[in-house]
Amino acid sequence: AAERLAIADLAALPFKAELVEPKEIDRITGSDAVHQGVLIEAEPLKPKRLDALGDTQLVLVLDQVTDPHNVGAILRSAVAFGAGALMTTARHSPQESGVLAKSASGALEHIDQIEVKNLADALGQLHEAGFQTIGLDSDGPAELEKTFAGDKIALVLGAEGKGLRQKTRETVTALARLDMPGAIRSLNVSNAAAVSLYAARAFLKRG
Repeated sequence: AAERLAIADLAALPFKAELVEPKEIDRITGSDAVHQGVLIEAEPLKPKRLDALGDTQLVLVLDQVTDPHNVGAILRSAVAFGAGALMTTARHSPQESGVLAKSASGALEHIDQIEVKNLADALGQLHEAGFQTIGLDSDGPAELEKTFAGDKIALVLGAEGKGLRQKTRETVTALARLDMPGAIRSLNVSNAAAVSLYAARAFLKRG
């Protein structure tokens, strides 16, 4: 890797560098990470508090979505569609890792990540801030596009299999479903997030 990166002298780099065997990087990063022979250790990004939420019209909320591949892909879609923040719970959410960062494809540094202890309370704060909170549910009473209202939207998605927790379902402004007329009536949570973000952004643009 040093030769590929044209690094002739490790000591000349502005940070401490060490030359190791690839298996040592495998040990540190885990078997799922793709490192191409280079590992840089960095401080994790600090999650923000809900009261630091900036002036945004679109927020994505995850209710105990734990798979780092899914969360990384969701981060990528959230940035692509201009969401101002991604909210997760302090427990039952993946740690920032190489796997998550790779799935996010550079999105980690482009969106505020808000971590909350009590999701129901956080949804209440979003309501006070003028957000309509919409929980995605395959059995929701109305199609998502017909549920949007107002000029601030928070989309709430649950883990695959379990879906939204009961308390979350009771707290959101509305429950809605994606219109899927095909034989398969559900999507991977990261795909559902992308479709929902597109629909929400289209609604907000019309407003």
